[in-house]
Amino acid sequence: MQFRQQALTKLQSPEELDLPVRFARPQGRLVLAVTLAVMAAASGWAVTGSVASTVSAPAVLTHGEGSYLLQSPAAGQVTAVLAKEGERLPADSPVLKVRTADGEAVVRTVAAGRITALAATLGQIIATGADVAAVEKVAGADDPLYATVYVPAGNAASIPEHAAVDLTVQTVPAQEYGVLRGHVQSVDRTAQSAQQISAFLGDSRLGERFTEDGRPVAVRVRLDTSASTKSGYRWSSADGPPYRLSSPTMATGAIRLADRRPVDWLLP
Repeated sequence: MQFRQQALTKLQSPEELDLPVRFARPQGRLVLAVTLAVMAAASGWAVTGSVASTVSAPAVLTHGEGSYLLQSPAAGQVTAVLAKEGERLPADSPVLKVRTADGEAVVRTVAAGRITALAATLGQIIATGADVAAVEKVAGADDPLYATVYVPAGNAASIPEHAAVDLTVQTVPAQEYGVLRGHVQSVDRTAQSAQQISAFLGDSRLGERFTEDGRPVAVRVRLDTSASTKSGYRWSSADGPPYRLSSPTMATGAIRLADRRPVDWLLP
């Protein structure tokens, strides 16, 4: 009977016009104001803002002219190793002596540079055209380093001129010294084969490694210099590592791509 009496009372006064109207509490008005402000800011950013994206790819720190693979002009047995790894030699310098069926042949450097790897050892039997050494084309110890980043070919068109690049260097602890700073100097618009990469880096293994997922595009990066760091280059940390960088050194490059709008508006 109690519920029936309440129902009859409701029917007699359905609109309850005699009751006071309760407005929103101050806390509710504050929440509403904040929500409207956030929505307005998000709408404005969607129209005028931009999103920065990056592409990460393997990189190598080398001197500007790259390297070349020194090959034996004849087959035979290595009778003398005349150069050492790390040694800087002028062009036409002897590196190996090889005893052949027609006498003794001397393997000489093609261009001036530094011996970065020796593949031939004393007493080894080598074939004609065998890779016996890798020579980096460098004139002096103060020649600057560059980074070559091998990015997927599909990203080449979206890399702007002078784009900022952060390089995580394999021999430098990033948590302690940060990343190496640089800017894009040039982008090779033609995808490179494993043979082309091997010829430039003087290492056939790197050519195969960088082309595992397809032929990449080489992006040349100029490293930002700094007179206040031991390495001579600018880092995300104040001082960078307390030692100089050598070539070749593996790294990972993060290149900032052209900014894009977060929302594409379709107009009639």
